Amino acid sequence: MQGTVDGFSYGAVTPLVAYLMACLGGALGLRCTTRSLLVRHSRRPAWLALGSAAIGSGIWTMHFVAMMGFTIDEAPIHYDKPITYASLGLAIVMVGVGIFIVGYRGATGTALFTGGTITGLGVASMHYLGMAGMQFDGRFTYNTITVAVSVVIAVVAATAALWAAGQVRGFLWSVGASLVMGLAVSGMHYTGMAALTVHLHGTSDAGTGASAASALAPMLIGPLTFLLIAGIVVMFDPHMVAGRPDWTPVERKPGVPAAAVASHLGRRQPLRPARLPSRGPGHHSPRTPQNR
Repeated sequence: MQGTVDGFSYGAVTPLVAYLMACLGGALGLRCTTRSLLVRHSRRPAWLALGSAAIGSGIWTMHFVAMMGFTIDEAPIHYDKPITYASLGLAIVMVGVGIFIVGYRGATGTALFTGGTITGLGVASMHYLGMAGMQFDGRFTYNTITVAVSVVIAVVAATAALWAAGQVRGFLWSVGASLVMGLAVSGMHYTGMAALTVHLHGTSDAGTGASAASALAPMLIGPLTFLLIAGIVVMFDPHMVAGRPDWTPVERKPGVPAAAVASHLGRRQPLRPARLPSRGPGHHSPRTPQNR
């Protein structure tokens, strides 16, 4: 028996809030990634880790806020907590791998392609593992082509977002990139949901189970709190908001401290004036203020 699915039980509320959550996580994560490119090498892992957790938490929160509006008319839905939280951990880890690749190798070429692919696969894996955590008297089946399209959307969106983070062009640039990223992540989610078909094992009263909102709300408290704390960190870091390095850059290569380069140049510079031109017969030194 095929179940009747409603993905918008609360109208446009859940899609809109879900989109805002994806944008928030994306904005915080991209700013942290950008910040990692503007600090000394020893402090880079902390910013990359914070960015990974922000993006992973943002897309996970987006997914389950959207799922608050998902109902099956003929059956109540429950959520397996270990699998649900495992999907959050998977998102953070896989997004983190992609971000660390770009953070240390740069947002170009093979590093960007590899990092974007891993990050996008992390987004898609989080979605489908989260769906596997749903429990009801039936099973899901998916249209393979539509699933493949959703994965491609996730990979392209992640690659574009990481490329934007590597440009280091200021706060407004990252806001624009996060809006695009939120749209792409939301598009991936609803594309994946469009691939879904529900098959019920029997008939049951949907009213006997708790609503999706009441089941999911307690699980969302932790990630939402983390996003709030990450937002405070961003707001109170002026270099983060302005996109400026906390050292004077002397090379385009990110993460090279100016002091180290200056001291390196300072050690080599005295060797140059040590050699004076030899004065042979007929040689006349240029008349300068120093030799007058």
